[in-house]
Amino acid sequence: MEDIQDWCISRQLWWGHRVPAWYDDEGKVYVGKNEAEVRKQHNLSDDFNLTQDSDVLDTWFSSALWSFATMGWPEETAELEKYVPSSVLVTGFDIIFFWVARMIMMTKRFTNKVPFKEIYITGLIKDENGDKMSKSKGNVLDPIDLIDGIDLESLVSKRITGMMNPKDAKKIEKRTRKEFSEGINAYGTDALRMTFCALASTSRDINFDLGRVEGYRNYCNKLWNATRYVLMNVEDKDCGREEGCELKLSVADKWIIGRLNQSIESFENHITNYRFDLATQALFQFSKNDYCDWYLELSKPILMSDSSSQAEKLGTRHTLVNVLESMMRLLHPMMPFITEEIWQKLKPYSNATAASDSIMLAPFPKYDANSVDQEIIDDLDWIKDFINGIRNIRGELNISPSKPINVLLKTDNTETKERDSKRLNNYKNFLSSLAKLESINWVNEDKTPPSSTALAGELEILVPVAGLIDIGAEVARLNKEIDKLKIEIKRTQGKLSNPNFVDKAPEAVIAKEKEKLAAALLSIAKLESQTEELESL
Repeated sequence: MEDIQDWCISRQLWWGHRVPAWYDDEGKVYVGKNEAEVRKQHNLSDDFNLTQDSDVLDTWFSSALWSFATMGWPEETAELEKYVPSSVLVTGFDIIFFWVARMIMMTKRFTNKVPFKEIYITGLIKDENGDKMSKSKGNVLDPIDLIDGIDLESLVSKRITGMMNPKDAKKIEKRTRKEFSEGINAYGTDALRMTFCALASTSRDINFDLGRVEGYRNYCNKLWNATRYVLMNVEDKDCGREEGCELKLSVADKWIIGRLNQSIESFENHITNYRFDLATQALFQFSKNDYCDWYLELSKPILMSDSSSQAEKLGTRHTLVNVLESMMRLLHPMMPFITEEIWQKLKPYSNATAASDSIMLAPFPKYDANSVDQEIIDDLDWIKDFINGIRNIRGELNISPSKPINVLLKTDNTETKERDSKRLNNYKNFLSSLAKLESINWVNEDKTPPSSTALAGELEILVPVAGLIDIGAEVARLNKEIDKLKIEIKRTQGKLSNPNFVDKAPEAVIAKEKEKLAAALLSIAKLESQTEELESL
């Protein structure tokens, strides 16, 4: 607020509050609440000629008073004491001087306080082409139409009615009919709110994409289907609500609880820094990828196996419902309706606060560092890499997901073999069940059979291809992967040999690039070796 310049507090409009200033015939100005007060203050007789200013107070003058005039000023009210200064002002970058600066000026002048402690500046939402939405361009999207849906004819009518340039109506109608040939579907409030949260980046311009709204509507459906699966497994069953009950948490249970707490910590950090887009991404990744895509699958071998103990099944039911309940409280500010609906269904089975009749009254989840076991999180990442590797091989070789296959494991690293042997011993049931494996064995011979390979860290996962695949097609696939790695290696080597990058980049960034290069070189060597074996058959 340095180098503040004078600004005109009036405008020549025919609406608004008249400027409370009166002039005599010599141009002297008198200011007061009304003409009678001016005459009384200055002992002016009724026949003394006064003319009120014909302009009105500028809109921004009135807005500048907002932060304190709404709190009972000029009286010294309790609200004025409590809410001035306020915590955060949310505004757009295009009115920083028009409004924000003037609020600071006026509040400081009349209350000797600053009006707010922090300012969150939002971006300007534009259409998918980066153009500012305006009535004249006919590219405005009404949020209500995205929530409730609108048919094509109604949308066209809305876009060409009351235009500043009626001659553009035909052009706008043609574009609207092409872009929204079937109107706009009903996406619901939650999907739209989640979209806006995800778009709340640091950019000054935000291009709105209707596809994002559709994606978050599908996400809402995914949450609903996950809830149905959970309720199907916990209804009319003990979910470990009572203290002291004997429940045993599986590695998958401990992993998802740890990932929940990591997500809570990440969410809190991003919210503190006003990165609502990153906060949204953190919750989306956890809820969709970790919980819905992985944990629900990992829960099945325990819940559906006769070899699982009652304590293990109880632990999984307990985790299923309570992690989902916590997830609803995390998502509630962004998606208030579906989270309330799901939360009410989960409440009878979860450890949710009994006194809370609504999710709005339930406490917000808190980060618990003791629930994060990094070793278990690393183990589950390995399990995921292992299963994904098998599934990728199946997809590439067109092997049916239900066909049991044999798997061989190989590594030249003694430490890796020792660690992964322990993991294999602990999690073999997860791997066999979710990857549909008939057997898992370590390679003992120097020469391995021709196989398709995937990697889980430094561990090679080999699927012998004899009788399973077209060897020529597999060689072509491997060569394609080798070509991709060569491009990546060339790119990384180029960066590391560039003095501008090496001299300016942080050490951590350079180290990461070196690690990527080493990993790519190792991978390409293994793939080339595998290709040679297949070509020798």
